[in-house]
Amino acid sequence: MMKIVSWNVNGVRAVAKKNFFNDFEKMDADVLCLQETKAQDDQVKETLASLFGYHIYSNSAEKKGYSGTAIISKTVPLNVTKDIGITEHDKEGRVLCAEYEKFFVITVYVPNSKNDLSRLDDRQNFDKAFFNYLKNLEKLKPVIVCGDFNVAHKAIDLARPKPNYNKSAGFMQEEIDGMDRYTQGGFVDTFRHFIGDSPDKYSWWSYRAGARGNNVGWRIDYFLASESLVPQIANASILNEVMGSDHCPVAIELK
Repeated sequence: MMKIVSWNVNGVRAVAKKNFFNDFEKMDADVLCLQETKAQDDQVKETLASLFGYHIYSNSAEKKGYSGTAIISKTVPLNVTKDIGITEHDKEGRVLCAEYEKFFVITVYVPNSKNDLSRLDDRQNFDKAFFNYLKNLEKLKPVIVCGDFNVAHKAIDLARPKPNYNKSAGFMQEEIDGMDRYTQGGFVDTFRHFIGDSPDKYSWWSYRAGARGNNVGWRIDYFLASESLVPQIANASILNEVMGSDHCPVAIELK
């Protein structure tokens, strides 16, 4: 079995001061993909230096303390690449890809459209470009892509769909269309594949008004996999007992 975990840590240096290293041990991941590291490459390395026996790769934003992704891997990947080859998207460190023998693992932090929706167009452009990037990779071998997609795909994926639909970033029709492009274009939402229409399963909660305690959340963190890989995936889960960030980790296990 191989276990891959994805987690938007909302600042790797902040989460490291909490229970991160204990949680990491308990999760026992072969590969841990991080989003929103909010640190430069050297800071990521320094923060995670105590993880003996793991190889650490990161992709930082030009702007300090912003965005950023990382992959922590037990085995050395065949190859690690950053970005998708489009300058406007590549300066924010949103994509990191590790190539293994049988598939690619990509961690992504999709742009947030922002409360005033000022980045909705930018985000739509990213969705299109990232989809094309994944399809190009898929020509070489199957793809597992995980991370914070910053969208609740369907009404079941957030606690309060009606007041948020087409009003709030993360549940705009344009963002939903972007997620449809992935799921209709050959990538399977592994959690829904295994769990079906199980309600009240979320991966992000606002820090406001006791949202997490009351489970008023959104499922915006995903593992998508090439259709050809799905028979090799044993299960998918949301690790909502793991604290330390406003997101919780999500995971898959491969046979």
